[in-house]
Amino acid sequence: QVELVESGGGLVQPGGSLRLSCAASGFIFSNYIMGWYRQAPGKEREMVAGITAAGDSTNYANFAKGRFTISRDNFKNMVYLQMNALEPEDTALYYCHAWPDFWGQGIQVTVSS
Repeated sequence: QVELVESGGGLVQPGGSLRLSCAASGFIFSNYIMGWYRQAPGKEREMVAGITAAGDSTNYANFAKGRFTISRDNFKNMVYLQMNALEPEDTALYYCHAWPDFWGQGIQVTVSS
């Protein structure tokens, strides 16, 4: 049974940081490109960051560059998203994605004072 379980979300003040984690199971994690996506209310889901299967290359949406960092641990079957300098516009449901097949259920990130 495939599972992608996100954790680490919550409420944070503007300028703060959060680290999202995604625990993967039920598939060969090290074979998959992994990504983080987000969806704000009333908006389409958008890519935040992606990382190759080996973890040797990453890409980011423009809004994430310089603030967010994606990483993975293929021994632990984990992918992470370190988010710094958070802004209210970053408020959204954040999803873990094993491209192209699997999605997590999403975790809420709220940036508010």
